[in-house]
Amino acid sequence: MTAVRTTCPYCGVGCGVLVTPDGKGGARIEGDPDHPANFGRLCSKGTALGETLRLAGRILTPRIGGQVATWDAALDLVADRFLAAIRDHGPDSVALYLSGQMLTEDYYVANKLIKGYIGTANVDTNSRLCMASSVAGHSRAFGTDTVPGTYEDLDQADLVVLVGSNLAWCHPVLFQRLMAAKAARGTRIVVVDPRRTTTCDIADLHLALAPGSDAALFNAALVALADRGAVDDAYIAQHLSGFEDALAAARASDGSMTGLAPDDLADFLDWYVTTERVVTIYSQGINQSESGTDKVNAILNCHLATGRIGRPGMGPFSVTGQPNAMGGREVGGLANMLACHLDIENPDHRAAVQGFWDSPTMPEKPGLKAVEMFQAVAQGRIRALWIIHTNPAASMPDADAVARAIEGCDFVVVSDVTQTDTTALADVIMPATAWGEKSGTVTNSDRTISRQRPFLPTPGHARDDWRMIADVAGRMGWGDAFGWDSPAQIFAEYAQLSRLAGDLGRDFDISGLAGADYDALPPTRWPVSARRQGGRFFGAGGFFTPDARARMLPIAPRLPVAVTGRRYPFRLNTGRVRDQWHTMTRTALAPRLNQHTAEPFLEIHPRDAADLGLAPACLARVISPRGQAILRIAITDRVQCGQVFAPMHWTGETAPTGRVDALVAAVTDPVSGQPESKASVVDIAPLNPAWYGFAVSVGPLTPDATYWARARHAGGWRGELAGMDAPEDWEGYARALFDLPDATCLSVEDRVRGTHRLAFMEGGRTLAALFAASEPMQLARGHLAAQVGRAGATLLAGRPGAGQTDPGPTVCACLNVGLNTITAAIAMQNLTTVEQIGAALQAGTSCGSCRPELATLLAARLEAAE
Repeated sequence: MTAVRTTCPYCGVGCGVLVTPDGKGGARIEGDPDHPANFGRLCSKGTALGETLRLAGRILTPRIGGQVATWDAALDLVADRFLAAIRDHGPDSVALYLSGQMLTEDYYVANKLIKGYIGTANVDTNSRLCMASSVAGHSRAFGTDTVPGTYEDLDQADLVVLVGSNLAWCHPVLFQRLMAAKAARGTRIVVVDPRRTTTCDIADLHLALAPGSDAALFNAALVALADRGAVDDAYIAQHLSGFEDALAAARASDGSMTGLAPDDLADFLDWYVTTERVVTIYSQGINQSESGTDKVNAILNCHLATGRIGRPGMGPFSVTGQPNAMGGREVGGLANMLACHLDIENPDHRAAVQGFWDSPTMPEKPGLKAVEMFQAVAQGRIRALWIIHTNPAASMPDADAVARAIEGCDFVVVSDVTQTDTTALADVIMPATAWGEKSGTVTNSDRTISRQRPFLPTPGHARDDWRMIADVAGRMGWGDAFGWDSPAQIFAEYAQLSRLAGDLGRDFDISGLAGADYDALPPTRWPVSARRQGGRFFGAGGFFTPDARARMLPIAPRLPVAVTGRRYPFRLNTGRVRDQWHTMTRTALAPRLNQHTAEPFLEIHPRDAADLGLAPACLARVISPRGQAILRIAITDRVQCGQVFAPMHWTGETAPTGRVDALVAAVTDPVSGQPESKASVVDIAPLNPAWYGFAVSVGPLTPDATYWARARHAGGWRGELAGMDAPEDWEGYARALFDLPDATCLSVEDRVRGTHRLAFMEGGRTLAALFAASEPMQLARGHLAAQVGRAGATLLAGRPGAGQTDPGPTVCACLNVGLNTITAAIAMQNLTTVEQIGAALQAGTSCGSCRPELATLLAARLEAAE
């Protein structure tokens, strides 16, 4: 079948994808060699997209109160309840909570409804948790939320400083681009991060600064730039305001709060001062902070003062976490914005948008940002809430409180693709189309607009998000304003609105696309207008402030407010793992993506682990002032003493005691409203369960255990379990776990060692197996998962038998190459370089995000041989 050009639904890199449907609901996935974001490269997640297209678990029909309903009944009820809330409590009693998974056209329709017709700005998005501090920092400095540079700058820089960004795992295609630049032109790389991440493996310098002290580091850089004559006096005089005040504040700040070794700090400052072509890439480590906006402006101050902005190979660069976080920013998806980068508090902007929409109303002040919104839900100030394509009951800070708020809300609508912690709390569930089924546009981190095109039929009764919103708007009495027949018509209207933004002196103007061939639209970097076409911003000034001058701000660095102490002695950093994305509703469907990291974990320094009596692979209870979690212990010096790290992907569906955002306090940046997700305080204690278990099954697992985490594998499911009390009847427990009341059970017990092994057979096939012991078990987990569903019961041995091989945990998810396969090849073929491993096994030759792990395996082999 003909390949369809579309865009990956994961991170903000915005990779082009060539999809060839197989006519059976599946598809072959390849990188698009002509897309400027990736030139054919894909990461492990993008490569596995074809494995996520199954309909199992999909929401395919509307539901009211848990019961199947018609679309008319669901839409009528939503419209009636929203109208009733507005009538009885005013427009601010309703809210929409959106997602970077929405396409730009969906976002546009939602914002038109709530701001222009309902008349409230109570609309926010999970992008608030991702890059709101960058938006605020850009706006304070530039006058608009403008990304100055492009991906090409990574190819042309002589120094790239990565701040709070594990690019190797979170944006692997950009990481591969950076590796290529380093190999081709010797680009120096500095990583600024309290934790030693995989990205550090290609760094020339790793600055493991104290959590939250980034602004102090860049204040020190600003002082060094000024003292050593690296500022651009002409650029300052012509294009900036506030330089002297910003420099004075930088001189007054205490650089020692970074905790960096003097030699490391001196090297960084020397490189930063003497290198003109500098790109500073920053991400969640900067944004997700109670002082995130100030951190952003501290970075921007350095680039503005030197004029290293908007020219090839230089500038600040925010990389975003969602496929359409940028599109949501452009269309006014945040509570404090209007569409096309117009300001909700500017009366001329409000009048322009309201006039264009011919709408009855327009809010005059910002609405509630994400954390405030759910606090208002808890307080009963929001009576009707519509959540679209996101799972705040798991992903918001103080997640348990958010779940309680949603559960207690008068009326909750959730539009989504699969069941989540949040859909379980909804009064109305509306089935949405997913990637591969819907049509629209997304914007990536360097302002490139790309099409998402459908290549699969719409399943069941699912509908596009824009269609649902427009149908509700029509039932609320505004059908004429929401009468589009296609996303192409919505995009054309949006592009026309952007002309007004251009006329008002704003950066976002895509009016040149208003009459474009929507179906054939190629990747296009905005702006696109008669005034300007793509390119970089600010190399020659031209800022979007009233006087066209950028603002440098005086920054007084401050560390996170919450302090550690005897009760909560550890600082918790949260983040991502390589092969999973957000709350795993899509990535967890691909079995190979579950093989690298199959359960939630906590990284802790060896000295801290020894002090607490924690052994490798044991379980620990992690307690914060807001909640608690149970996590698997990973002892490593990647984290510093007193600091711990946990990934945030697991939910009530996959590991109910591993919901890390239940630990995170709802502390926000006062300017951006973005939560602090990198510095909550916690205590840690061994769990000491009576038993640990590992289970594999062809069918779903329904655990009854103190701790459990489940994941798909190629033949079914696998799970890690633990309980505080051992079952009296292990066979009965296992039958309930697997829902196999009648299958034949084979069991092996060692009462002295306290081990139990049970396999359930039917027709000579192994349907499930449970391994339990009083301590964590060393088992060939990948091998065991592969044996389920096959004939025989040899898997009870827990390891491969004669003539069988165990590839081990997956290292290269793109090409499905396991740890044992790699280590065996290194030993047998005497491999000494990552390139040799690639030639022998193909590992590391696709997205490249596993290359640092391959290098670590080689180093361990060489060290053992010495």
